Amino acid sequence: MDILRFATAGSVDDGKSTLIGRLLFDSKAIFEDQLEAVERTSRDRGTEYTDLSLLTDGLRAEREQGITIDVAYRYFATPRRKFIIADTPGHIQYTRNMVTGASTADLAIILIDARKGVLEQSRRHAFLTSLLRVPHLVLAVNKMDLVGYSRERFEEIREEFTAFASKLNVTDLTFIPISALNGDNVVSRSENMPWYLGTSLLHHLENVHIASDRNLVDVRFPVQYVIRPQRATDHAFHDYRGYAGQVAGGVLKPGDEVVHLPSGLTTRIASIDTFDGPVEEAFPPMSVTLRFEDDLDISRGDMIARPNNQPQVAQELQAMVCWMADGVKLTPRSKLTIKHTTRTARAMVRDLHYRLDVNTLHRDEEATSLGLNEIGRVSLRVTQPMFVDDYARNRMTGGFILVDESTNGTVGAGMIMDAS
Repeated sequence: MDILRFATAGSVDDGKSTLIGRLLFDSKAIFEDQLEAVERTSRDRGTEYTDLSLLTDGLRAEREQGITIDVAYRYFATPRRKFIIADTPGHIQYTRNMVTGASTADLAIILIDARKGVLEQSRRHAFLTSLLRVPHLVLAVNKMDLVGYSRERFEEIREEFTAFASKLNVTDLTFIPISALNGDNVVSRSENMPWYLGTSLLHHLENVHIASDRNLVDVRFPVQYVIRPQRATDHAFHDYRGYAGQVAGGVLKPGDEVVHLPSGLTTRIASIDTFDGPVEEAFPPMSVTLRFEDDLDISRGDMIARPNNQPQVAQELQAMVCWMADGVKLTPRSKLTIKHTTRTARAMVRDLHYRLDVNTLHRDEEATSLGLNEIGRVSLRVTQPMFVDDYARNRMTGGFILVDESTNGTVGAGMIMDAS
């Protein structure tokens, strides 16, 4: 079975955690003791119903305030597919948490309160998901029970959001009216909305096509580790030399001609090994070990590609950066460590072109720094050549993180817009 990673986003009190709790409950993915604990906590707080949002809101501050603060990951499976859920917060001061949760998502669910309609926060989350190139977007109009399951209200919200989404890079947009509290259209179709002819949310999640979202054209294999067992007792492994990593793009097969970067030397794949034995092909996001017909000097941070389809080799990067550090700002001349795929180097911020207002999409070209949760376009100078693609082409080879050299903490996440 394949795995669908999806993130939930939305304004405060739109019901993100309740929706995930309902998905887990109705798909029977909750253990009995977990449900008993949630029921007990609900009673202690004086709630008349079982508060399913407690399944994901685990922090004490989250339960006290009734909001989501940190990204909560949950796992469940149906007979058709496995799921990894990232419940992301709605507050603007937790933008970095949402970027973290949505950066690896195949699909994003944006919740909208049917009573409130499309808010500024809804537009911000839609923009962030398009910036992060999440391929599929679902707009779940929640709390339909509080507007009398009104078709007119649902159509009004759909028209307004469609007009806004036309300005963004959204390739697949689906609208579903739901009630997370009552379970309408979450796992099964609701009888309360006979006018809605689409599928339930879970049916959509089970059947959305994600296999073609990953780049299967451009072969990219960042080398993570060199495997040299050299067992004296086992002659089969005495001369073994393999290069382990995760396929970031394209399809690899034994016999394929490949090029090693940065040397530019070419060779052919002798075999593709996995924990379960050799395979005839490797594709994203498989983790494999490649063996080559020729002995080349290959080490961690190098890249394997096709001779006629190579990534850009660049030391000057133009990127959108989400700043995640509290107490320190990103400014021109800032010196940081950059981690891109398996390659690590030092980087300096050459210029800050503009700071982006994620609510209005206004570009502040007078900005001199980026603070916590702010996003802007920067130019970076890197000490070593990086093997990169534009983020729009490949999210794995187009993304990077920035690390503070003094604290070794992650302070920024970047998306390459252009490399030279």
